[in-house]
Amino acid sequence: MITPDYCKMMARYNAWQNKGLRASFKKLGLTKLQEDRGAFFGSLWGTGNHLLWGDQLWMSRFDGGHGPDSSIKDSTKLHDDVQLFVDDRLRTDERIIRWAGRIKQVDLTGDLSWYSGAMKRDFTKPKALCVMQLFNHQTHHRGQIHAMLTAAGIKPDDTDLPFMPEDN
Repeated sequence: MITPDYCKMMARYNAWQNKGLRASFKKLGLTKLQEDRGAFFGSLWGTGNHLLWGDQLWMSRFDGGHGPDSSIKDSTKLHDDVQLFVDDRLRTDERIIRWAGRIKQVDLTGDLSWYSGAMKRDFTKPKALCVMQLFNHQTHHRGQIHAMLTAAGIKPDDTDLPFMPEDN
């Protein structure tokens, strides 16, 4: 289904894209970030926090490390300070890169089981599918963020995989 190289590339892509996101968030500031822009999670701030929350949740399932203390209904309120968000986003991106750098093909086989607080039930799904969900979730919500940033007058960086810098 997927390979360790795919995981490494997508982890690099995530970090590259979030580098631009962090810069844009710092540029806009909390007041503008919190403006309701009609997105599923309302604002840039809510969407960015939810995205970070989701990354931390999936990583806790993959690497056994710490996950968010809040539920999905509070995922949009993970942080209330731009610098704290930016720092946590960077740490989480580095965590994903470290995890992807260690992954072997065997780590992508078999099933992953967890309890979903959002769905209020247990799940068991193929590990590879769950890893794909991590990266798909990132791309989906960053697409929303990209559109909101554009509407807010910020020109986001390119998002095309072939144009990802090699040193990223």
